[in-house]
Amino acid sequence: MIIGEAIQQELHSQERSVAWFARKLNCNRQNVYDIFKRRTIDTELLMRISKVLNKNFFELYNREFIDWRRADRMK
Repeated sequence: MIIGEAIQQELHSQERSVAWFARKLNCNRQNVYDIFKRRTIDTELLMRISKVLNKNFFELYNREFIDWRRADRMK
């Protein structure tokens, strides 16, 4: 999972602009584009993004962890 891609997809699905997102996060557009490229992200920033987009991105990590646990048990 690449968290930045998930964030970008959600922003697109909500038909929100990068400029809107940058304003809500109090950063510039280039920072938003940098977020889209991230494989990992700080939890505080992820919480802010989750609130702005009204989507719990932590669930993605939870699902990944559950899948990992299932795979580990099958070994």
